[in-house]
Amino acid sequence: MALIYEKKDHIARLVMNRPEAMNAMDPETYQELSDAWIDFRDDPEAWVAIITGAGDKAFSAGADLKKAFGRQTVAEEYFINPPAPILNRGLEIWKPVIAAVNGFCLGGGTTLLLATDIRIAAEHATFGLSEVKRGILPGNGGTQRIIRQLPYPIAMEMLLIGDRISAQEAYRIGLVNRVVPYAELMLTAEDYARRILENGPLAVRAIKEAAVRGLNMSLEDGIRYESHMQRILMQTEDAVEGRTAFAQKRKPEWKGR
Repeated sequence: MALIYEKKDHIARLVMNRPEAMNAMDPETYQELSDAWIDFRDDPEAWVAIITGAGDKAFSAGADLKKAFGRQTVAEEYFINPPAPILNRGLEIWKPVIAAVNGFCLGGGTTLLLATDIRIAAEHATFGLSEVKRGILPGNGGTQRIIRQLPYPIAMEMLLIGDRISAQEAYRIGLVNRVVPYAELMLTAEDYARRILENGPLAVRAIKEAAVRGLNMSLEDGIRYESHMQRILMQTEDAVEGRTAFAQKRKPEWKGR
């Protein structure tokens, strides 16, 4: 099993499970990730996801190059986009995704990281987009997301030089939210998930979608889109519950409706 996928109490947990290969992603892993992401997206009872790697050595060392190189492709495959929908390959998931980085996060591991929303790193974690050293580029959105998420010169340094950076440096440049001891990594990720679950799940999804889509809109269009989302939210049962709970000075009981 290349991926361990479990759901409980509105939290989906994905564990890349190839520790003997530094959780490198082979075709089987990509397919299992695709199936899991689609299931998470479509399950009305799954509200937040946490993704990590098995063991304490690696989140993911990226694509399994031993299986990737030498594969023959045909022209029509280019027009199947995406070929197996995954988070960093264009699959739209508006539920929040938390990454718990437990070691090496390199190449495709960093590309996957860039597609998550909140990122916790263990103190020994290491990051890098090293594809340029292999004569290829960081695919699956690697060149596109990092330039949007980090200052231009920092992003270009990571892309064009391909050196690794420490967890502390990743925190300094804003690539991750927090750096914690390894023993606290999953506890911290779970705490973030529970804090998100205290909020209205539909509002959480609307906020993520409005913020992410707004990156590619003018300010005026983004504000207009935001107002449409707000009008939809105001008609939901959760919005009524939120107002009622506030008036009654109690915690809301969210239904996701």
